[in-house]
Amino acid sequence: MRELLSDAAGRASRYLDLLGDRPVAPPPAALGGLAELGGPLPSGPSDPAAVLRLLDEAASPATVASAAGRYFGFVTGGTLPAALAASWLATAWDQNVALSAMSPAATRLEEVALGWLIDLFGLPAACAGAFVTGATAANFTALAVARRALLLRRGWDADEQGLFGAPALRVVVGDEVHASVVKALGMLGLGRARVTRVPADGQGRMRADALPELDDLTVICAQAGNVNSGAFDPLAAICARAREAGAWVHVDGAFGLWAAASPAYAHLIDGVAAADSWATDGHKYLNTPYDSGVVICRHPEAMRGAMMVGAAYLQDDGRREPSHYGPEFSRRARGVEVWAALRSLGRAGLADLVERTCRHARRFAGAMADAGYTVLNDVVLNQVLVSFGDDEATRRTMAAVQAEGTCWCGGSVWHGRAAMRVSVSSWATTDDDIERSIAAILRCASAPL
Repeated sequence: MRELLSDAAGRASRYLDLLGDRPVAPPPAALGGLAELGGPLPSGPSDPAAVLRLLDEAASPATVASAAGRYFGFVTGGTLPAALAASWLATAWDQNVALSAMSPAATRLEEVALGWLIDLFGLPAACAGAFVTGATAANFTALAVARRALLLRRGWDADEQGLFGAPALRVVVGDEVHASVVKALGMLGLGRARVTRVPADGQGRMRADALPELDDLTVICAQAGNVNSGAFDPLAAICARAREAGAWVHVDGAFGLWAAASPAYAHLIDGVAAADSWATDGHKYLNTPYDSGVVICRHPEAMRGAMMVGAAYLQDDGRREPSHYGPEFSRRARGVEVWAALRSLGRAGLADLVERTCRHARRFAGAMADAGYTVLNDVVLNQVLVSFGDDEATRRTMAAVQAEGTCWCGGSVWHGRAAMRVSVSSWATTDDDIERSIAAILRCASAPL
């Protein structure tokens, strides 16, 4: 085991050492090597060292270099050194964090990390929370709690009685609602199409003045950080309207909630603490490994009621049990990496991470505008949308950038126009990465047809 783990550590270190010198997207030859991973299932055991060697030699070259500093797609951060090392150690521990008795250490680490996050985001200290796979699962969990809490007001226990014959809930979303919220609504039986859509302004912010009549059977899904423009819904105004009517406000803050970490950007989430539930990702702005979502709820008893699990062999000794606050029972100790990332950065380091990536985004936007291209959004955080002319020119430029390999930017459509979307989220991105990427993009944009 020791030799195998040492080999794995060496291979991982070499992978990271070479990451900055390779194309961000894997070349076709590397993709061809993936064929070696297939074939019939071996009839007998394989040497673990040979399995590791095959995995590294066939798969590593075909990965996307998202852990390096020039990947700007899908609001993906790299992995902080402390978080990566903690992930390795936690994997060696092999802990199941369903119950505190199964892992006192991992349970404690998650409790501490949740407390730090609640404080960092400026949320009420009595909030409950859980570590889930990502923002989709966090949105799902929060909306399941909202469904239970609102229906109980009318004497209907949805967990016991189901939804057949239940009082009708109303879900209000902005026109720029994220797809993960819509997916969660579908999984919960609340309907992807049975929503009331509120118009958004030119930056994708829900218009609080256009909210419909609300009541105590209404869930409002607000957004902290539009996935295209980075814009924030007017959370204070939305929460004030909701409070008057007794409605539930859920905030999808997958990456935008981290603005709270920076004194320069915390104003973007003014009013967020008045909501009822929140969803965010560690694997975006906090730069933890993937499989790192967080859901937080103002109402601990409602959260426990919606998520708890019971059986004769599960003895309740009054302690906080992680499986009572999230949808999973058995799961890995994913909160360990969040704890390590927060502990290694501290408040000042996290603020610097947010502010540095936002500065990089502004530099991107300025360079594109100076070159005569159109920046389609107000750059309020770390998102930049660029048009290189008509839709064909924009798509052609994006394809050329991705093929050229210096950096990787994704595409989107914004108000009917094709756009290149730049998301600067990684701790590993340097000023040099930004300048190299800008130069490559401008070369691709100006290349003759």
